[in-house]
Amino acid sequence: MNQIIEKHPEPLFARENILLLNGEWDLSFNGRKAQKIRVPYCIESELSGVGYKGFIRRCKYSRTFVLPEQMRGKRVFLCFGAVSNSARVRVNGKEAGSHEGAYTPFRMDVTDLLKEGENLVEVSVRNSLFEGNPTGKQSPKKNSFGCFYTRCTGIWQSVWLEGVPQSYLTAVRFYPSAKQGNVRVQVCASACEQFEAEVRYGNEIVGTYSTILNHTASFTLPLAEKHLWEVGQGRLYEVKLRFGQDVVYSYFGLRDAEYEGLKFLLNGQPVFQRLVLDQGYYPKGVYTPEREEDFAEDIQRATALGFNGARLHQKLFDPRYLYECDRQGFLVWGEYASWGVDYFGLDKFARFVAEWREAVERDFNHPCIVTWCPLNETWGDLADASKQRDVRFVDGIYALTKALDPTRPCVDVSGGMHGAKTDIADYHCYDGYDVLKDKLDKASRGEMDFLNMYLAGEGNEYAGEPQNLSEFGGVTYGGARIGQTQCVEETTAWGYDTVSDEETFVGNYAKSVLLILGYENLSGFCYTQLYDVEQEQNGLYTYDRGAKFSEEGMRRIREANLTKAASEK
Repeated sequence: MNQIIEKHPEPLFARENILLLNGEWDLSFNGRKAQKIRVPYCIESELSGVGYKGFIRRCKYSRTFVLPEQMRGKRVFLCFGAVSNSARVRVNGKEAGSHEGAYTPFRMDVTDLLKEGENLVEVSVRNSLFEGNPTGKQSPKKNSFGCFYTRCTGIWQSVWLEGVPQSYLTAVRFYPSAKQGNVRVQVCASACEQFEAEVRYGNEIVGTYSTILNHTASFTLPLAEKHLWEVGQGRLYEVKLRFGQDVVYSYFGLRDAEYEGLKFLLNGQPVFQRLVLDQGYYPKGVYTPEREEDFAEDIQRATALGFNGARLHQKLFDPRYLYECDRQGFLVWGEYASWGVDYFGLDKFARFVAEWREAVERDFNHPCIVTWCPLNETWGDLADASKQRDVRFVDGIYALTKALDPTRPCVDVSGGMHGAKTDIADYHCYDGYDVLKDKLDKASRGEMDFLNMYLAGEGNEYAGEPQNLSEFGGVTYGGARIGQTQCVEETTAWGYDTVSDEETFVGNYAKSVLLILGYENLSGFCYTQLYDVEQEQNGLYTYDRGAKFSEEGMRRIREANLTKAASEK
């Protein structure tokens, strides 16, 4: 793969002329004296050099930079991968822009704010966890508890400067067709210039196109060679886009992902989605790993156990992680941090729409993403009879997702409550084998017996959609105690169930997986979870990614996962 793509924070839209601003910044928060922090690690993390675990309402970052020679005379953008959760940016004391949302990227043109010599950038952050905003698994209490973990405040993805010509590309979308052996391309730009596109596979040019591009264009490129993106085989086409003096590098995978009847098809062939839940947490970095290699290694840990993909749970993952999924042919459900949102009215609908739109647009071109999953378990506060859920929230998010991306399936809510329309009837079940079997037997007959599966409303019921068991398992093995250094409430490990020995765990796992794989109506499952996170110690690996089981135990788990499913026969 092109080295510029390999190293860029946004591998799907990479330019050569960048300056990373990661590293040491000055930080002040909670009235404390200014101190140093290591960006892009959040304030709560050990790797940041701060490691403050208490509540942080507001904080302020600052640092200086000197504009590189190669950016002089260019338009200069200041780019942020993610800042949690509201950011206001000033450059040399002047307002540069602001952004709302803890998980999505933003950039601002700072050309006219720059000066010779040192330039000062300041980022003021407001972290509003308790105002109905998307927060995912961040703990609303002082400490971690249950399935809620350490909070993430401030900058947690890369910051960089990007120099572009006066006329430049602003966006590209790829619509590959494995069936047709071509790719439709949509590009947007800031002006009118000569445009050229070149597609390579390996060292061979397999498609070219040129035109005068006036702000936007759409064209279809036949591909001289057909290399399918498949499970375990992330065959990627490299793309070079030239617009006047601007050059952008990107890539795509040639694959079709769709449902036919109850079966999930990848490139026209039935594939059972053997997914594992990935929370995207790291012991020293919270949301951000110590090494970029950690992304690839987590994927390899999952595939070593026979999983072919992951459900990326309750956060928007770093684009570099998704790049590794693309490279390795690893299936992904793209989710958002919907916990924390108030579903009882439409007051927070616009905020969620704004963030989810940015998420879909950021990740649209990743071939690994085969399903959108904007919401998870919209059933909070069920005991409060004074709160009436508004089904329009769920229905509206589904409609928006399909408008943004009609090419992928969308499950409106994982695990309930579904609204009037979903592409997948999706449910969770953490019950033991006998109860799980009874509920799956009923589901195979179209009888849904899962907790709070549908919101009340006309037409909100099972309508014959393909089914997916997107959470099960969650078993703690061994009843391990929580280390005293953890900032958690519990003193013992948390999980949905507990077993004390490997033979019982592995035997139950294999029995349950073989049961699930036997149902023709099921298109996939997702096991909870890949690794422990703080006190939630129900992973197949420890939090520091150590093996929990013997080689024989791991082999049996892998063997069960790789058994051919009824839907694949």
